[in-house]
Amino acid sequence: MSRFAWDHNAYYHRALLRHLPTPCADVLDVGCGAGAFATALAARVHHVDALDRSPEMIAAAERTVPDNVTCVRADFLRDDIVPEGRYDAVFSVAALHHMPLAEALPRMAAALRPGGVLAAIALPRTDLPRELPIELAALAAQRVCATVFATARATSGGDWYAREPTQGEMPVVLDPSLTTREVRDEATAVLPGADVRRLLFWRYLLVWRKPPEG
Repeated sequence: MSRFAWDHNAYYHRALLRHLPTPCADVLDVGCGAGAFATALAARVHHVDALDRSPEMIAAAERTVPDNVTCVRADFLRDDIVPEGRYDAVFSVAALHHMPLAEALPRMAAALRPGGVLAAIALPRTDLPRELPIELAALAAQRVCATVFATARATSGGDWYAREPTQGEMPVVLDPSLTTREVRDEATAVLPGADVRRLLFWRYLLVWRKPPEG
């Protein structure tokens, strides 16, 4: 793996963490992968349920997450294991584009308590020529960030968004089916008030807050 490679998903962890509600006790991480984001959540909340359908990813997560994270091997859409109204927040990193939004978003919403927050980072399909300016900006910024992060790793010893060793084992959708605009249309039809916006490095951010009771 090139020393200039870096993890775009990890780069956006902070953007997701900014959407943690206050107070926040119980959180669901859908498609937890090797557990990096679940670990970040665990430092800020009481308990995290980290779910992934890949046995390899769950095994990797179990080796690294702290004691207040429960790792569960399950298919979020097919296995009826997520209780309704349980969580203050539901998060997902690079998993939502693997699922039909019309199925996944209602299940995520149902898992939330009233007033809870759903926030997800996922990959959109390229939308040219509409998104040509942001695509060009991303290509240029990618090279600058790769150099900066590689230099910082070499001099400071920090991880600086280095790719996880297990990243090659994660399932990948090479051509996501929906553009950011199409995701916005589908999401707002299912979850009125959902906010969907394109991010620089080939990701979109979806945020929705469940209405409070009454």
